[in-house]
Parts: sequence; C-alpha cells; structure tokens
Amino acid sequence: MPTDPCALLRRLADIAIAHAAPSRIATDLPPKPAGRTVVVGAGKASAAMAQAFEAAWPHPLGGLVVTRYGHAVPCRRIEIVEAAHPVPDDAGASAARRMLELVSGLAADDLVVALMSGGGSALLTLPAPGLSLADLKAVNAALLRSGADIAAMNCVRKHLSAISGGRLAAAAYPARLWTYAISDVAGDDLAVIASGPTVPDPSTLADARAVVARYGLPLPAAARARLLDPAAETIKPGDGAIAGTVFRLIARPLESLRAAADAGRAAGLTPLILGDAITGEAREVGAAMAGIARAVAEHGLPVAKPAVLLSGGETTVTVRGSGKGGRNTEFLLGFALAAAGIPGVYALAVDTDGIDGSEDNAGAVATPDTLARLKAAGRSPTAMLADNDAYSAFAAIGDLVVTGPTRTNVNDFRAVLVI
Repeated sequence: MPTDPCALLRRLADIAIAHAAPSRIATDLPPKPAGRTVVVGAGKASAAMAQAFEAAWPHPLGGLVVTRYGHAVPCRRIEIVEAAHPVPDDAGASAARRMLELVSGLAADDLVVALMSGGGSALLTLPAPGLSLADLKAVNAALLRSGADIAAMNCVRKHLSAISGGRLAAAAYPARLWTYAISDVAGDDLAVIASGPTVPDPSTLADARAVVARYGLPLPAAARARLLDPAAETIKPGDGAIAGTVFRLIARPLESLRAAADAGRAAGLTPLILGDAITGEAREVGAAMAGIARAVAEHGLPVAKPAVLLSGGETTVTVRGSGKGGRNTEFLLGFALAAAGIPGVYALAVDTDGIDGSEDNAGAVATPDTLARLKAAGRSPTAMLADNDAYSAFAAIGDLVVTGPTRTNVNDFRAVLVI
C-alpha cells in the first residue's frame, strides 16, 4: 500500500508524460533526398520534435515550426516561432503563411518533413479567402465555449482555413512528404491531429454546418458564407496531390497509459485501463469515474483494491459561469462531489502538455477530504462547479498540479487510486 497516495499519482503521471517524449522521432528517419529538406510544423510539441529531428538528421535542412508561447526550445537550423493558443494571433497566422511559401514550388526530389502535435489547429491558423484573423478568433472563442469535442471543433476550423485539411500537403506537391505526429485525439485520427494539414480530410462542408447548428455557434457573417461556398471544401481521400505521403505516429495516449499501468503494477497495484478515448462533459465524466471507484472500494468490482484506474481522452467543458479552470480541474471537482469522501480514494487529472485550459497548472489532485477542506476554507464546491471555477477551488486548498510546459501532448491523463 502506498504511503503517499498523491506522490504515487504524480509519479504515474510523470511516467506517462515521459513515455511520449518527442525524441522518439529519431528512431525512424526518411531516406535522404536528392534535393532539399524542408521542415515545417505546428503544435505544443513541435519545437521539441524539431530539436530531436534536427539532432538526428545528418544532412542539410532548414525550416520553420510554430509552438505555443513558452514551449520553444533552441534549434540551430530550424526557426522556432511562438504564437498564441488556444485563440490564434498574428504570430501564428504569419508563421502559417510563411510555411506555405516554404513548401510551394518544391520539386519531386525535395523532401518536406511535417511535425504535428496537439495545439496545431490554433497555432497554424491561416484565414481562407474572404476571412480575417479576427473572424477566426471569434470562431475559435465560440468553439471553446460550446462544449464541442475536438473532432467537431476541427471540422469547422479546417473548412475556414487556407492551410489545414490537407492544404499544406497539396501546396508541397510534388515533393515527398513525411509527417511525424504526436496524437492528442480520440482514436488517433490523423485527420483531426492539428486539423490534419498534411492528410486528406473525410469531413465535409455539410458536416461543418451541422456542427455550427448543433451547438448554436454565433459565427461571423464571413465564416457562415464560407461554409456555404463549395470552394471551401478540403482535400479529400484519393486526391493525387496527397497520395503516397508517409505518416508516422511517434506517440499516442494508449502507449502512455500502458507505461503508467506497468509502473502501477510494480508498485503493488492492480491497474485497469478504462480507455484512451473517453470523452464527454468533464464534470459528468468525473461523476461517472467516482461511481467506478466506489464499486472498487466497496465491492471489489471491476477489480479488487488496491487498484489504479487509468484513462485518457479529452473531455469538454460547456462554459456557463465566469470562473477559472480547465477540463481536468472541472473533472476532478465533479469527481470529488460525486465521491463524497470515499475513504482511500484519490484522483489525479492532468493535461500532458502541462497546461489545463488557459491557466498555469497541468491539473490537480482530489483526496478523500477535498470537500471538507474546501468547506473549511469557506468555499462551496457546488457553487464553484456551477461557476466553472474549479481552478480556484483546488488553488484554495493547495492541490493544483503545476508542471510547466512538458513539450509533448498525448491528451489528458487521469488516474484514480483506490487503496
């Protein structure tokens, strides 16, 4: 039995994150081209991926990648640009425009290496014809508040973009194209990771309009018009300009969960991986996870304690209040309320990129006395959850998990310990 449950949960999270290190890119490099090698990329892990690729590639190269502010690492031959996430800014739009210029006009004996990871959709933002950056900022803000999952969000983004949905690959044709990606999406859908700038997109304009209708998104007039324009359709499977490209997933959520499960087993726990693609409203998923933990604690089902329940995926938050927080703290506050102090039950939830939403924490931990300590601090857990103020709740009792940027991203990591 662990003597410090919270420390054990932190160690499992650290192991899961370390297993997704961008340095794994060095194990599978493309053949040296007769012509140039141009590196482009976007995402919270893209700078670290660029550093790893540059160190492993013995031949000439150049290029540009864009990452979130605070996530840059030094490179000698690849330019690193920082930009805003989750709402795009001018720096990201400028980087996207320059990437298109870098890959345009290449020949068949040239090589383009694309490095993509979570966050790339906002960081690689380039308005389609007829749209402004202000329009895309408004669209992103509406999507982030809507409760839509990442696949639905990226479906809309791709159809309003001049670079996503396979358009970067089409611009690079006829050069050879290798894409390396770190997956942060349910099912490791290549077309969803960073909005798929180098892969064909099976989603349609009609799908994008359905997302807008389902969530009642208040889009700018130019965006609504674009979603009615057949010219806005993305690059589809079978398109000759994108056929024959190579795609490599160098890290994915399930592999990190398995690494954490091995560590839990070594610590004397029975690990149970519940899935790497769990989605839904964060507070509701938290309540459901508390129900499973209660079954383990009281009935030994579906596994006997001591056990650790592991899961990944990306929950969503429908913003109705004015508080601070991300999906992981909201998950945990929902968990704590539903668990209601079950003895021996502890939970951790973090975003593996180190940033939960837009705050400075990766996530938090919930303990059997979370609710009691909140009430002792004069805070109402129910009221704070209603106000989407889970960050403030866990900050008030000192239970935020702060890692700083990890420079990787395999989505959320959740571990529930039952002892």
